[in-house]
Amino acid sequence: MSKDPESPKPAGHRRRRIPRSFKDLTPSNHFNPRTFFREMVWKALLARPTGSVKVPTFPTLREDQMALTWIGHASFLVQFEGLNALIDPNFANWLFLLKRLRRPGLRLRDLPPIDLVLLTHAHFDHFHRPTLKKLPSPAIAVMPWGCGNLAKRLGFSRIVELRWWESFGHGEWRVTLVPAHHWGARTLADSKRGWGGFVVEYRGRRLYHAGDSAYFPGFREIGERMRPEVALLPIGAYYPDTFRTVHMGPDEAVKAFQDLGAKWFVPMHFGTFKLSFEDLEEPPRWLNELAHEHRIASQVRLMEEGVPERF
Repeated sequence: MSKDPESPKPAGHRRRRIPRSFKDLTPSNHFNPRTFFREMVWKALLARPTGSVKVPTFPTLREDQMALTWIGHASFLVQFEGLNALIDPNFANWLFLLKRLRRPGLRLRDLPPIDLVLLTHAHFDHFHRPTLKKLPSPAIAVMPWGCGNLAKRLGFSRIVELRWWESFGHGEWRVTLVPAHHWGARTLADSKRGWGGFVVEYRGRRLYHAGDSAYFPGFREIGERMRPEVALLPIGAYYPDTFRTVHMGPDEAVKAFQDLGAKWFVPMHFGTFKLSFEDLEEPPRWLNELAHEHRIASQVRLMEEGVPERF
């Protein structure tokens, strides 16, 4: 495994200082307290959760067949004939003050035995320790540099940290941590935690999960070096425009998909938690409009939570 000579700096990086206001708690200075509580806490508190919890029927897979089940937000179950992998699993009903507004597509107890857990970064909506504690003894957890201490005492038999472009594998599968334009701090005191996306390879199939990311030229490099077939790309938490320093809207996600050169575009990171100010239904609506404009509608797979699909 090769290592980058230096750790990348987070989006919006600046010399560390004591935060002077609530807005300073995010790298893009998004919030003031009144707007935050009105838009993300109070309105969500009054809303009823949508979506249904299902008992999934997982397909029997052979050879190089692959199946995906969207759990919600950025959480996916990825299945091959000899591998069950979870990416950023989160079954929380609350993230501190943030209420879950769309139910998980399945119950945690209905998951198959998990061989591998991939965690893209330490933010609470992606690295949810209460969910991880409840997993039935998954074997291996892979995550970016500086996150391993968060995974201790969670039942993993092995914890692997990677830097960008490093890979780890066993038998017929391999995962590679690839760059993203985001940041990795879990608390204000954090300065050395990494972040990124993952490319999962199994018997010639390649799936890319972008984690959290703004649009950046690195998508083209990921496409050229890794050639993913399926791209799981975030399309939510983009308004107001200051959010775009760390997130993508559907317009930039379409551009990222074209840069990657993938066959399938699976949108994610929308509709579950109120993380920004656009309506929850706007990202998929806008993506559908853009997909027809760019003539990629047949390649966009808007998944229903809890329903396994073959790819």
